[in-house]
Amino acid sequence: MSGAMQFARFALPPNAYGYCGPADLDLVAELVAAGGSAVEEMRAVAQQFEGAWPYLQFLGDSVAADPLAAEVVEAYWIGNGLLADIDTLAWGNSVEDRFRSRSGVRWRVLADGIVGGVPNHAFHVFCVYPWVGLLRAGFTEHALEVIDQCRIRWGTVTEMIADEVFVLSEPLIWDGKVMALGPERVEVVRTPSGDGEALSIGDVVALHWDYVCQVLSPRQQEQLVYYHDRHLAIANHGSDALVGLIEG
Repeated sequence: MSGAMQFARFALPPNAYGYCGPADLDLVAELVAAGGSAVEEMRAVAQQFEGAWPYLQFLGDSVAADPLAAEVVEAYWIGNGLLADIDTLAWGNSVEDRFRSRSGVRWRVLADGIVGGVPNHAFHVFCVYPWVGLLRAGFTEHALEVIDQCRIRWGTVTEMIADEVFVLSEPLIWDGKVMALGPERVEVVRTPSGDGEALSIGDVVALHWDYVCQVLSPRQQEQLVYYHDRHLAIANHGSDALVGLIEG
C-alpha cells in the first residue's frame, strides 16, 4: 500500500463526518475507491487535513523523506521506528509554534505532553484535543465517545455480514479520574467503499471512527498498542508516568 493510500484510508472516517479535510465529503472516498491511480490527487487533498499534515511534514523533514512516504504515514497513524529517533528540541519547537498561541491556559498541560510525546496521531488525540479536558470537567459521555472513536484502535474480526464487519475490541472507559481500556465487546464497523482489501475472520485490524482502515501485521499491532498506551499514560498522569514505559 502506498503512503498516499494509507493516509487516505485513515483520513476518510473523520472527513466523512465533516471533522477535517476537504469540504467535499465524497472526495476522499472516491480517491480510496480509485486506489493507486489517485496517488497524485491524494497528495493535494492530504494538505487540506490541517491537523495531520504538519505532523507528516515534521516527520518527513526529520528523515529527509516525502511527507507521504509509506514509512512516514505509518509512523503518524500507527507508529514505527521513525518515532524513536525524533529530535526532542525540534519536536518541542514544532508543537509550541503550532499550538501555544491557541491553547491558552491549556498550554501547561500540552507542554507536559511534549516530554515523551511523539508526532503520532495518539499525541494529537490524547494531548492536543480539548476533549480530555472536557472529560475531566464533567462532560463525560460525549467527550469519552469522541476520544474513543477518534483514537486509532485495534480489534479482531469475528464475523462479516454484507457490508458490516463485526470486530472484538476494547472500548475506552472513564472512572472519574483516569481513562483505561475496558472489557472486550463486539462493535459493528465498515470498510472504506471499494478499497479492495479482503478481510478474513481472525484478522487484527486498525479502526478509526466506525471504519476498518487496514489489516495489521503483528509488528504494526505492537507499535500501535505501544504508542497508544504511551500517550494515554501522558493524558492520565503526565510525562512522569512514562519512565518505565519508555525504558521498557
